[in-house]
Amino acid sequence: MNGLQRSRMFRFPLGVLLGGALLWQAAPAPAAEDFTDIFNGKDLSGWVVDGGKTYKEGNEEKPVWSVADGLIVSTGSKFGFLRYDKELKDFRVHVEYRMSKGCNSGIGIRTVKFTGPANTRPSYAAYEIQVLDDAGRQPNKGSSGSLYRYVAPKVNASKPAGEWNTIDIECRGPKIHVTLNGQVIQDIDQTTIAELKNKPLAGYFCLQSHTKRIEFRNVRLKEL
Repeated sequence: MNGLQRSRMFRFPLGVLLGGALLWQAAPAPAAEDFTDIFNGKDLSGWVVDGGKTYKEGNEEKPVWSVADGLIVSTGSKFGFLRYDKELKDFRVHVEYRMSKGCNSGIGIRTVKFTGPANTRPSYAAYEIQVLDDAGRQPNKGSSGSLYRYVAPKVNASKPAGEWNTIDIECRGPKIHVTLNGQVIQDIDQTTIAELKNKPLAGYFCLQSHTKRIEFRNVRLKEL
């Protein structure tokens, strides 16, 4: 057996064998050359603010969404969404986020433009992946990593406020696969769940402003 054959024989791209069991490891963050950076680190070009755009601090009007130190920042002062201005069908997206204490946010996938009514929110029109400062709590349909209102995550893999979290989302046909901080938290086929089977298979990707400050970086997309 030559070296190449040995290499192929013992190659496990996402896991290793230990005692006969396959232990899954975190997939590496997507390389920039494989994905497109949809946030340029300088401004919000290519994005649209739906819902609350500004808030008052004293007599000064300030933006809810801004860019600071190469990060997308939401103050959480008004409810709304920062929407990537292109409809997507099958895709993979990589996002890193850091919450402040008490933060409530989310990530919308395959959703419609938010215009105010509840039925245009991602959690009604399509899916919101919950982002919440609830590290260590039991997973449920409203906890971090849930398909909010519908499907609890397999595990609450959220890190505490102040630490960076990494989420990878893949939507391919009716299948949705989500990894948070290296742990698989969602792996569903919506056609097998009665209340989800008619959810759209295409739509917008967005970030939510709800409560408290949250920062995002390394927002990368690969259309499939």
